[in-house]
This record gives sequence, C-alpha cells and structure tokens, in this order.
Amino acid sequence: GGHLSAEKNNDDNTHGLGNDFWCDPKTGVSHGGGVWAHEVSNIQDCPLASCRHVRVQGTDHGSGAHLKSGPVYGNYAIYVSRDAYHFPGVGTELALEVNAY
Repeated sequence: GGHLSAEKNNDDNTHGLGNDFWCDPKTGVSHGGGVWAHEVSNIQDCPLASCRHVRVQGTDHGSGAHLKSGPVYGNYAIYVSRDAYHFPGVGTELALEVNAY
C-alpha cells in the first residue's frame, strides 16, 4: 500500500511518472536543472528532511545524491483523449491515430 500526500503537503512521499523534487506541478516551473528529476518512482515512506535513499525505478534520473537506482517493475504508458469516456478492456489491441488540430 501507500498513500497520496495531501495537495499542500510537501513531504516528497508521493511519486509517479515524470517527477522533479524541485518543481511546482501546478505552474510547471522547475528549478535545479534536472538534478532531482526522475522518470518513475514508488510511493516513499521517507520524512522530507531526513530522506537519504529515494528509490526510483531504473537509472533514468538526475544526479541528486539521494536518488538511488532500483529495479523496474513494468512498462508504463499514458493515454490521453479528448473524446474517450472509457478505456478498452484487457486484451484489446489499440491502434495509433494522430490528428492535427
């Protein structure tokens, strides 16, 4: 298990896809030149001020001293649609369609 941190809780425990510890996700402003950037991580149980081993999945991460490479648990994809109201079920093959707007 794990939890999602509250919106205004700056504890660095809730991770996901495409992260940077030194950013404001609401504004998209990032600082530090990607030192704390990482692609995939798990929910941590690590108090902000004392966290020294932030385990991320794989080796695709910034040079921040506390970021530690770890195993990759799967492949991830994000699907975005303006029109879809549900996602196809397990076993459905998806097709690629790109429209210019």
